[in-house]
Amino acid sequence: MRIGELSERTGTSRRLLRYYEEQGLIAPTRSANGYRDYDEANVDRVAQIRGLLDSGLPTRIIKQILPCLNQPRVIHFSDATPEMLATLEFELDRMTQRIRCLTRNRDAIAEYLAAVRTDEGREADDGHEAVVGVPARA
Repeated sequence: MRIGELSERTGTSRRLLRYYEEQGLIAPTRSANGYRDYDEANVDRVAQIRGLLDSGLPTRIIKQILPCLNQPRVIHFSDATPEMLATLEFELDRMTQRIRCLTRNRDAIAEYLAAVRTDEGREADDGHEAVVGVPARA
């Protein structure tokens, strides 16, 4: 498939796909006319890359662990070095911290929305319009 189709199927811009290629994360073949040609496995590979990037891993780490990926979204190491394990432990701790922060932010937003919706419901019941940030009348 050509870069446009891969872009559409993965929701990844063509520019970002070219960047992944420059970083050695994906390796398309070239057709006779010089166009990039991606096989079906690249759809899952791009999803793996995006997931790893979204989790906070830098491309230099992703490049190191991609050869260990033998199935979509599953990581297997047969010859992990102590340095690689230490790096992954550090990244795991960093991801855990991000998850905690995101969870706190999600919970705060959910609480805010619940409070606003409750206030809107009370205001609607007594015929007054709710104003965000202004407590409802008792």
